[in-house]
Amino acid sequence: MAEESKQAERQFALQKIYVKDVSFETPHSPEIFTLQWEPKVEFNLSSNTRQLQEGLFEVSLTVTLTTKIEEKTVYLVEVCQAGIFSAIGFSDQEFGHLLGSYCPNVLFPFAREAVSDLVIKGGFPPMLLAPVNFDALYAQHLLQTQQQAEPMTSH
Repeated sequence: MAEESKQAERQFALQKIYVKDVSFETPHSPEIFTLQWEPKVEFNLSSNTRQLQEGLFEVSLTVTLTTKIEEKTVYLVEVCQAGIFSAIGFSDQEFGHLLGSYCPNVLFPFAREAVSDLVIKGGFPPMLLAPVNFDALYAQHLLQTQQQAEPMTSH
């Protein structure tokens, strides 16, 4: 019975999704359109969490894409997609997974769509970002955090 009441106290809900920041640059336009389309793409991803109030969190996911031909930047696009999530009654470990993996996973399709729309509106071929395994990224983050803490505790 105690387990059932603990489960009943746990609440998680998406409150709002929004674009927090967006940037699109084409520093070598229109000359870049005359070059053969063989781009090199650099993709960076980061997330951030902050508590707004008890049980209410903002999670933001920043996607940065730099596309170059030779050494010239074709375009640079950055989208910060954010969401407000309510979460009550979870353990610290569960909170970590919710905010560090589940929430970014919810936000990524919105960020991916925003990136694609900006690239197309910039006059370039569609840029469809591959799915991201946020569970694996979160597990890697936990491992790195643990490895960084170990040298401090071994002294």
